Amino acid sequence: METHNWRLIRSGACAPDYNMATDEAMMKAVGAGAAPPTLRFFGWNPATLSIGYFQKAEDEVRLDEVRRRGLGFVRRPTGGRAVLHDAEVTYSIVVPDDYPGLPTSVTESYRVLSEGLVHGFRALGLDAAMVSLASEEEKAKYASAGSAACFDSPSWYELVVDGRKVAGSAQVRQHGAVLQHGSILLDLDVELLFELLQFRSERLRERLAASFAEKAAAINELRGARGLAPVEASAAEDAFAEGWAAALGVTLAASGLSAAEEAETARLASEKYGADVWNLRR
Repeated sequence: METHNWRLIRSGACAPDYNMATDEAMMKAVGAGAAPPTLRFFGWNPATLSIGYFQKAEDEVRLDEVRRRGLGFVRRPTGGRAVLHDAEVTYSIVVPDDYPGLPTSVTESYRVLSEGLVHGFRALGLDAAMVSLASEEEKAKYASAGSAACFDSPSWYELVVDGRKVAGSAQVRQHGAVLQHGSILLDLDVELLFELLQFRSERLRERLAASFAEKAAAINELRGARGLAPVEASAAEDAFAEGWAAALGVTLAASGLSAAEEAETARLASEKYGADVWNLRR
């Protein structure tokens, strides 16, 4: 790709409805040519369980347990499965759908936009690789028996360190733009995640949680195994920002949302992502 100027937005820890509303507002602005391509980093306050667009909330999530623990809950505009957003760096990338050098297919554009993740993990001392899951053999290697958890669900290209999945991402194309966002785990609480999901039996929950722990990993666990100190979210954001700049050949300039994006974010947070009609729709 040729060099382009992008926005870099660091939102900090925000409410779940605000986070998803921001991503959609940016997608609309970038698609309309009212904002440049954007890389955003953000966190969650409170810690939040998000589900994919196609998931059935009441069938797959223990909503009472989510509420009892004081966690947030939101449905993403993208596909995929449930993610517990807590000790992590969450990112979103928004580019026009005709961005130079970006493949038109979802799987290949996912591969291109995820190259920054590979560079970022390597900057943090972890030898990450993007593995193609084109064959059934490769899919089986990184999948488990299946649960509602995102890191249990392999995509066409899996980002792995030491054979374990280290990032979960999803993509949607709407409003003339491509939005890809994902979760980069700093630490992982498998027990809590699986307490929030529905299973036919406690035995199945325990079995799938154990399988999940073997196939997914977090940055600080992997760094600790290498004798490296834990990394804070701000340092991880720096590493991944540099990774995307290098991988995509872009210049990142610190920025924020426009007034129009802020207004659209507030509207979407109130009318869509903060409403049960969206979050519990299926």
